[in-house]
Amino acid sequence: MLKITPLGGTREIGLNMTVIEYGDTAFAIDAGLMFPEGYMLGVDIVLPDMDYIREKGKNFAAVVLTHGHEDHIGAIPYLLRDMNVPIFGTPFTLGLVRHKLEEAGLLANARLHTISLDEFLRIGPFELDFMRVNHSVVDGVGMAIKTPVGTVVHSGDFKLSQSAFPWMNTDVDKFVWYGGQGILALLSDSTNVEKDGRTISDMAVGETLEKIIAKSPGRAIVALFASNIVRIQQIVDIAEKHNRKVIFDGRSIETSTQIARDLDYLRLPDGIEMNIRQIDEVPDDEVVVITTGSQGEPMSSLARMATGSNKMIKTRPGDTIILSSKFIPGNERAITSIINHFYEQGADVVYEKISDIHVSGHAFREELIEMMQMVNPTYFIPVHGERRHLIHHARLAKQAGIPEENIILPDNGLVIEFDETGVRTKDHITTGRVLVDGKGVGDVGSSVLRERKELAEDGIVVVVIVFDEETGIVVHGPELLSRGFVFQNLKGHILEDAQCVILEILEEVRPDMPDRVSVIETQMKSALRQYFKFTIKRRPVVIPVMIEV
Repeated sequence: MLKITPLGGTREIGLNMTVIEYGDTAFAIDAGLMFPEGYMLGVDIVLPDMDYIREKGKNFAAVVLTHGHEDHIGAIPYLLRDMNVPIFGTPFTLGLVRHKLEEAGLLANARLHTISLDEFLRIGPFELDFMRVNHSVVDGVGMAIKTPVGTVVHSGDFKLSQSAFPWMNTDVDKFVWYGGQGILALLSDSTNVEKDGRTISDMAVGETLEKIIAKSPGRAIVALFASNIVRIQQIVDIAEKHNRKVIFDGRSIETSTQIARDLDYLRLPDGIEMNIRQIDEVPDDEVVVITTGSQGEPMSSLARMATGSNKMIKTRPGDTIILSSKFIPGNERAITSIINHFYEQGADVVYEKISDIHVSGHAFREELIEMMQMVNPTYFIPVHGERRHLIHHARLAKQAGIPEENIILPDNGLVIEFDETGVRTKDHITTGRVLVDGKGVGDVGSSVLRERKELAEDGIVVVVIVFDEETGIVVHGPELLSRGFVFQNLKGHILEDAQCVILEILEEVRPDMPDRVSVIETQMKSALRQYFKFTIKRRPVVIPVMIEV
């Protein structure tokens, strides 16, 4: 029996990880993270719950990567801390993984294996064949997984529009060939299913970027995702054509471009690259800066340029800031804040809402239908998206002619089983999200997030009371301290009146009452919550500190 079980990526953008099993052998396609949602205060990243594969021990054979974006490789260091399984990926993808593992101190023992588009990969009863796909990062692949039950095709993240570089184009012929052999199931990327038509080509974006950079009276500062090597190559070529020097600014972009150069995926003409410390040595209209921070990340080089805190690059009138990426939902406010800062400094800003300077790496609806037609699967499984994306994609599959009973809506933890009689979805494993905060992995749960939310919304009030252990008499306090609750100079009477509430409780609870301190603590927390709600309509977190001396 063949089993396909998503551990993430079917209820969110990110956390992409799908387990494929037959008999005693299992492997995973991707191991991605997700960036925290708004309510996850203080959380750095989110991981899929990987206990299911940890429990398999030696039967879990490998992780096979489709490409190098964080939502597909970001969880690997956390997995390898517990089980040192082989990792398979294309050269650029493994270059990014290698860098991540080196930072985590895990590279020395990691088992990284390069996959080839010309060779099969055998994992137990599985035989994997890879096909190139065009995406917003180089070296992306889809795969055909030959199993004893039938062949399953996984699209990876893909689009079918033409790249500026032919070696990046999706291998349509190979998908079509497999479609002619008979495909059991297609797992297909759903990210852009809400977009009608087709993605525009990278060549069209390059033409727009060239016009903007050529007309810039000062420095052209282009912010993009560090892994978008094709876009970086386009900008380098534009800079060469218009006699501008290129500066790479930012740690992540320096890392990814160095990996790409080592693999000959990025070509830099001799003498075109300039160190950022030399930026004032050439006229402004002879400089192109390629940097990150297009999502408004507060510590990025671009954000520091916007606020004037970047020591190396000070924004000047005449500069043109180009945000060559889409606005990721949730980042709009941070991005528009940066845009406003640049305008105030006299720079011009170009972004996707006013110019075609970005193209998505994910297929639009026409391309999604074309993928279904090329592969012609018996069963269709939409993946990589929130619930609405998967439901829209399922409906699109029905429009494309796939029978409704053969369209399977997956869910995180849902076990999809195939055998010679058909498909079943009767089992469901426990899965979820693991929150990473600093060095803590999984130690922040719903109760901690709820407390953080309460602290963020209404602040905290700490009550300190010191008792004589023998007599029970108060020898100090009650002393009230608050943070994020009220401005004490203006609302000090609220805390003074709160002291009276506490004193009344102290008088009512007799010194000889059993467990007197705990009784006072319980009554005081309840009384103060009621008092603050009545007087100021706020619910601060009340923390009693009871000391017996």
